[in-house]
Amino acid sequence: MNLDNKLIFFFSAIGAFNSIVLSIYFLFIAKPINKSNYFLGALLAVLSIRVWKSLFFYFNPELSKNYLQIGLSACFFIGPFLYFYIKSKTQGDKQSNKFFYSHISLFLLIILGVGFLYPYQKNAELWGNYFYKIINYQWVLYILASAFLLKSTLRKILIKKAKLNYNEIWALSVFFGVLIIWTAYYTASYTSYISGALSFSFVFYLSILLLFYKRKKDFVISEKKEKYVNIQIDENEAQKLKQKITSILNEEKLYKNANLTLPIFAKKLNIRPQLLSQFLNNNLSKSFSQFINEYRIEEAKHLLKTHPNLKIEIIAEKCGFNSNSTFYTAFKKVTNTTPAKYIRNK
Repeated sequence: MNLDNKLIFFFSAIGAFNSIVLSIYFLFIAKPINKSNYFLGALLAVLSIRVWKSLFFYFNPELSKNYLQIGLSACFFIGPFLYFYIKSKTQGDKQSNKFFYSHISLFLLIILGVGFLYPYQKNAELWGNYFYKIINYQWVLYILASAFLLKSTLRKILIKKAKLNYNEIWALSVFFGVLIIWTAYYTASYTSYISGALSFSFVFYLSILLLFYKRKKDFVISEKKEKYVNIQIDENEAQKLKQKITSILNEEKLYKNANLTLPIFAKKLNIRPQLLSQFLNNNLSKSFSQFINEYRIEEAKHLLKTHPNLKIEIIAEKCGFNSNSTFYTAFKKVTNTTPAKYIRNK
């Protein structure tokens, strides 16, 4: 193996290897234990299997057909695991376990049945010409379904003032990563068969850098907020500011604006953002998002009572939430229950 091939092998394999490690982490170690971690772990596992198959076949065309069959079969689960991961990120834990298990079980039965009746060893042409295309089309259908779930988050990218939170960046990086990998494999006949494995490593490390940058940036912002912890606002001034805030929020219902930020609200109040931050942190012991979300949840409770037939997605949007997942998280944090239970118990 010459130096060029060694480098290609190294850069292709390093992403797949680290993906397996992360897969084990999300499946068995990551806290808190939730569905999105399981789905992400499973997604990384099947992607790794697909990439390892491509890698070994590229450097060893005589690779056993059994390995080729396993690698292509794993592709059949990439789309579903992506879809359920995005669904768990955007809709929380309201999705049914029964639907997921029946969904995956159906595909497992199809793969096992096809693999038994038409093994790659004896039907290489069938797998290469037909099954491969079916798997790719099935994969892209789930990518499109995932894009539909992410429509509100994708919309935020087009809004300059809208900011993505950490979970939204996670979901988008996984979504676009899978899309890039699918594109690389789908166009491999025009480029190179190894492009899928190389793109996987590229996307893998780019996503890690992006998430690291976002977390570091959030840490710096939170560090700046700490500067005002020990600064106290005069009681009379704090009371006047509280009345002003309450009056504006009740009259103009600014909390319904999903893109409302602390600087924008401070400008509306005609005060410095630092003063508003001090007031919320020191006098109310709340962050800006917590404070605004309480108003949004009160609005949501009103809509749930007066319009019980409205879809949760519509209620979330009317109250100023960018996604269902943030709405569910905020609602449970404020009320200690879910919207569905709240409707039943009202």
